[in-house]
Amino acid sequence: MTGTHNGRESSHAEAFYFQKQAQTQTPMVFILEDGERIEGYIEWYDRNVIKVRNHSRTLIYKSSIKYLFKANETGHSAQGTEHRTGL
Repeated sequence: MTGTHNGRESSHAEAFYFQKQAQTQTPMVFILEDGERIEGYIEWYDRNVIKVRNHSRTLIYKSSIKYLFKANETGHSAQGTEHRTGL
């Protein structure tokens, strides 16, 4: 079957979300599958990676992101307001 979404491809909504956060330089928090926490601004992204600017520049594979959220969101919890990447 052609045109199906296999769950590993980026959606238009995801691309819009990343573009908006990059343009507005929103401080973001990325929680990786191994529990590591990376904070910074989205500098650019593509289908497979996100480049984050913080005290250095970090390249994160999207497949390694468990979830992410805006750093300035209050009341965040692991079950709360995070943006699930679906990656």
